[in-house]
Amino acid sequence: MPKKFWVLTLILAFTFLSACGDDGSTEESSEGNSEEELHALEVEFEVPETADVDETIEMKANVTYGEENVEDADEVVFEYWETGNEDDSSMVEAENNGDGSYTAEAAFEQDGVYEMYAHVTARAQHTMPKKSVTVGEGASAEQETENEDTEDEQAQEEGFAMDFSEIDEANVQDQTELTVQLNMDGENFEGAAVRYEIWNDEISDQHEWIDAEESASGEYTATHDFPEAGTYNVQIHVEDDDGLHEHEEHEVVVNE
Repeated sequence: MPKKFWVLTLILAFTFLSACGDDGSTEESSEGNSEEELHALEVEFEVPETADVDETIEMKANVTYGEENVEDADEVVFEYWETGNEDDSSMVEAENNGDGSYTAEAAFEQDGVYEMYAHVTARAQHTMPKKSVTVGEGASAEQETENEDTEDEQAQEEGFAMDFSEIDEANVQDQTELTVQLNMDGENFEGAAVRYEIWNDEISDQHEWIDAEESASGEYTATHDFPEAGTYNVQIHVEDDDGLHEHEEHEVVVNE
C-alpha cells in the first residue's frame, strides 16, 4: 500500500505541473497576440497642379498604415468641385490597384480652380486630404468675387456650420485648448462625435487624433501639448449616428 500510494502521488504531481506549464504558455501567447501597435491612417494624395480644359487627369491616393501598404481599404472615393460650388460636387469611386494605391480619372469642361478630397476609410479610421487643380486660365477676378459671395451666402443659409475658436498664441508643451462650436439649422448641435486630427509634415509624418468632449451645448473641446515649435494643421472631424461627416481644416502656429 505505501508503494502504490507514493506512485499515485508522483503521477498527480507531474500532471499538475504539466497543466500549470500549459496554462502559463497559453496565457503568455494570448497576451502577446493581443498587443498590437496602433498607427494613424496615412494618405498621400497626388494630383497635377494644373490641367488643360477637357484634359483627363489622374487622382491617386497612396494609403499606408504604419509601414504597411493598405491593399484592402473599405472605401476610397474622390470628390471634386469648382471653388465656391461645393454643393455641386461630383463623386467618383477609386480603382484598387492592389498595391496600396487607388486611382480614378476626371476632366473639367471649363477654366477655373477645382478643389478635391480623397475620402479614405480603412482600419476603422477615416481621413480626407485635400488638393486643388488650376484648369486652363484658372478663375478670373470676376469669378473669384462671385465665389466669395456664394460662400458667404452659403454660410448664412440653414444647415450645418462649425465655428473654430482661432488660437492667438500657442507655446511648446503648454496645454493648448481646442474649441469648436457646432450648429445645425441655427441651433446648437449636440451629441456629435468630434475628433481633432493634428500634424506637422515638417516635423513628422505621424498624425495625432484627439477625441473632443462636449463641454457645453454644441461646444466641443480638447487639449493638446504641441511637442515642437512650428505651424501645425488641425483638421476637425464631425460625425453623428445619421451619417453626417463634416470637416474643416485650420492652422495653429506654435512658439518656443
